[in-house]
Amino acid sequence: LHWSAAGQIDPTASEPVPWDTSTLRFDPAGIPPDVAEQYPHLATLLALRPAPQMRAETAEALRCQIEVSAHLPSGRLVSVGQVQLPGVLDDLYAAAADALLGPVWHLGTPTLRLWAPTARSVFLHLWAPDADLHGPGERHRMLPAPDGTWIVTGSADWVGMRYRFEVTVYTPQHGRVVVNQVTDPYSQALTVNSTHSVLVDLSAPELAPDQWTHTQAPRLVDPVDQVIYELHLRDFSISDSTVPTHLRGSFLAPTVDSAGMAHLRRLAQAGLTTVQLLPLFDNATVEEHPGLQVSPPKDRLKDLPPDSPEQQRHVHELGGRSGFNWGYDPWHYFAPEGSYSSTLASADGAGRVAECREMVAAFHAIGLRVVLDQVFNHTASSGQDNKSVLDRIVPGYYHRLSETGAVETSTCCANVATEHLMAQRLMVDACLHWARYYRVDGFRFDLMGHHSRANLIAVREALDALTLEADGVDGRAITLYGEGWNFGEVADNARFVQATQGQLGGTGIATFSDR
Repeated sequence: LHWSAAGQIDPTASEPVPWDTSTLRFDPAGIPPDVAEQYPHLATLLALRPAPQMRAETAEALRCQIEVSAHLPSGRLVSVGQVQLPGVLDDLYAAAADALLGPVWHLGTPTLRLWAPTARSVFLHLWAPDADLHGPGERHRMLPAPDGTWIVTGSADWVGMRYRFEVTVYTPQHGRVVVNQVTDPYSQALTVNSTHSVLVDLSAPELAPDQWTHTQAPRLVDPVDQVIYELHLRDFSISDSTVPTHLRGSFLAPTVDSAGMAHLRRLAQAGLTTVQLLPLFDNATVEEHPGLQVSPPKDRLKDLPPDSPEQQRHVHELGGRSGFNWGYDPWHYFAPEGSYSSTLASADGAGRVAECREMVAAFHAIGLRVVLDQVFNHTASSGQDNKSVLDRIVPGYYHRLSETGAVETSTCCANVATEHLMAQRLMVDACLHWARYYRVDGFRFDLMGHHSRANLIAVREALDALTLEADGVDGRAITLYGEGWNFGEVADNARFVQATQGQLGGTGIATFSDR
């Protein structure tokens, strides 16, 4: 086992070498039973143990390039490869599961906490709301804590400031230490097109619309009484001439007396209980600046035969700048998507928070519960891609890896490994966030079978602990359900007991049925 803060490990080099090395010994007893139970896909692999003194150096080694090499007795190199770190990170930094991550406000003062246990240093960069975001920000050193988090406390005048983290970390993708400027994975608001996180105090009175403050969510007598209408927020109003032009396709469209809302009101009177909204969290695919969106040539599309492949080609030529996407491209899980804001100004910062709350209140006011479609099974990108957040902070941790270290993509994108402690924590925290701060009434989990039963139970238990007195919401009334499909690298409980059909009995969590 080799590790080096400078990288450049060459296992063929002769002694002395400028990196640390520990001999790995074969353990004929194999993988210990507790490890095999936690990681069943590793149960039949060889067990190799480092020397006992390695324990004292583990924390430092995790901040380095780490390689394993195998040699013949003669010393000739047989093989060399990288190491997958999530298991040891979870063991060493388990206390982080109790930390309050992201921006936390106390008496008007924010503290920011980022989990980055493999980082060599972390700085906070701040920009004033009217500053040139292309210029340098005000740089603040963040201090490391024993649980792998980095912390900085600001002042009351940080409200509205734009920020990013500067993370110095080894990335196996490039085989070297890099300096990444990256947004906060716990961002509560963002600038247009998510270039920077924005510090907002979600308890601020100006972000609490009157109707949202005073309108109660409809109650269900029994969870099985739920009748659900799936709705894409932009589609709902983008072509509705009874909605003012500037509000079409936005969070505020449901707040006006339109043909669409009249239709939903009639359905509610007929027994509809719930609108299930396609993803509303910040996604990586939609152009948020209305002036930069490009519409497809509708007249040309209408002239083409209905079975022509040309329509698809014309849409793809726009390069994702049409303003439309289903939203299954997660970027920031805690912030509303900026393209649904009614104006460019409201997309740039806290405005999107208030508008999203107004939308929830509008549905509640006509007797409909609001369920959010959540996509924790994948992110839009991974590695050093500029729309990758998690992997640029803790490389190799948040995504599920194959035996050869490649990111698994059975969900169509980079699969999130919610079986890892802090990936599950992000999933739980995001659901708590939307329940507490937006008062939504349920969550529908996309490709839920790619999560473990334990993941969903953790979400359920965390929500059940929310009370009207302390949190403004009765967490026990929140509905959980999803797609309990069984496929991919996790199929048939290969890595954990999945949240699939037939395996959620007694949890209060439902699955769709294709049977």
